[in-house]
Amino acid sequence: MNGKLGAVLALLLLSAAVSQGRTLPRMATELRCQCIATHSRFIPPKTIQDVRLTQSGPHCKNVEVIATLKDGREVCLEPTAPWVQLIVKAILAK
Repeated sequence: MNGKLGAVLALLLLSAAVSQGRTLPRMATELRCQCIATHSRFIPPKTIQDVRLTQSGPHCKNVEVIATLKDGREVCLEPTAPWVQLIVKAILAK
């Protein structure tokens, strides 16, 4: 019974993260991709508090760009989107 409950909770967590283009919680994701979906629509830079860049490697084959918004949400951004590349360059230049 506990195994089924755990599986259901994991599926709910996964589906919520996929539908929002967000990162998975950090529980046991350090060795896996954190972004399971990316957000490609423009987000105004003034609403972004911080951007974290994770290079590809043995943990994940994708470069991941994770933005922390001023309201506390984390959103995975599409690294190939031109507006995302501009934001990353601006933040790295600081």
